[in-house]
Amino acid sequence: MKKIFGLILSLMLLAAPAMAADTIKLGAFFDLSGHASFIGTPTKLVAEIVVDKINAEGGIDGKMLELEIADTEGDPAKAASIAKKFIYKDEVVAIIGPTLTGTGMNVKAIVDKGTTPTFMTVGGDPVIMGGKFGPYQWVFKSPQRSSIAVERLFIYLKEKRLTKVALLSADDSFGKDGARWMDQLAPKYGIEIVAKESFGTRDTDMTAQLTNAKNANPQAILVWTIGPAGSIIAKNKAQLSIDLPLFQCHGLPDPKYIELAGAASEGDRMPSTKLMVADELADNDPQKQVIQEFIKLYKEKGYDQQFPINTHSGYAWDAIMMVADAIKKVGTDKEALRAEIEKSRNYVGISGTYNLTAEDHNGLGVDSMVIVQVKDGKFVLAD
Repeated sequence: MKKIFGLILSLMLLAAPAMAADTIKLGAFFDLSGHASFIGTPTKLVAEIVVDKINAEGGIDGKMLELEIADTEGDPAKAASIAKKFIYKDEVVAIIGPTLTGTGMNVKAIVDKGTTPTFMTVGGDPVIMGGKFGPYQWVFKSPQRSSIAVERLFIYLKEKRLTKVALLSADDSFGKDGARWMDQLAPKYGIEIVAKESFGTRDTDMTAQLTNAKNANPQAILVWTIGPAGSIIAKNKAQLSIDLPLFQCHGLPDPKYIELAGAASEGDRMPSTKLMVADELADNDPQKQVIQEFIKLYKEKGYDQQFPINTHSGYAWDAIMMVADAIKKVGTDKEALRAEIEKSRNYVGISGTYNLTAEDHNGLGVDSMVIVQVKDGKFVLAD
């Protein structure tokens, strides 16, 4: 009996490496319980949809993708700890996430030292900027750069001859990134920022900032934040009877924004991915078919009931798809994989058509964004 048991155990041990060899492990960490869980949780669900799709189609050369999922809790220190676990204990091939710019910045040096390709789903640009922001060789990101969103917004403002603006920006990493790009790009587009105000992402009243902004006599008010703060500003503006157009950033095209702001959101405009206006896209738009497939899979899972599709929804899809495409071409050697991801060209994704380079680890241009507005409680292409 002991001999039989020993034989079975030996066979199991021999099979274990083979079983492990049949999977390709990716780390995936998002803000699942922190203050940005409304973004992080559906991002995790989308990551699972993508992996299920790839595996259902045979995986990568017969090997199944496996996600090692973790919750950053919106805590930069927790994110750093998870990144180290992914790299040194789980020995993942690549990492997807995290959710917030601040947490992304805290793991940037870790993944660089651990030479692990990391495709982030954060909004801010510093994660893929060098110099004082640290090395970015191993970091990529799927959402549009803040600079691209600012440019798309400024192009629209210039077209509408709205050249004097007041800016309200959050005091977090994302808000500061947007404000920095606005300062830098405003002269290029003939935009004058006549007032600058800041607020906390958890503040519940911004009437003082809006009053100061109004007193500077701008033609429009710009807001740079994600989460409920944007909706609060829209409501405060209505309460103060400020009759100026309000523009939010690319992080707020989300049915939740309309739900929280209510009637105060009507007419508000913002740069967005094409995902938010899929039905209005031309039939010859190369993104339309990709976006429609994504929406179909998402709704089949029933996720749209709790987490309606928003501008963030496609970020994990694009990140994992580009990592998977690179693995198909060069395998799982991390250096080769990093180099291949950097060569991604003409990848048609949910958020745009990506063309990465050594200098640009995002690869999306202003043509990947549209300006949307709230009309009758829904997002439509802006006039």
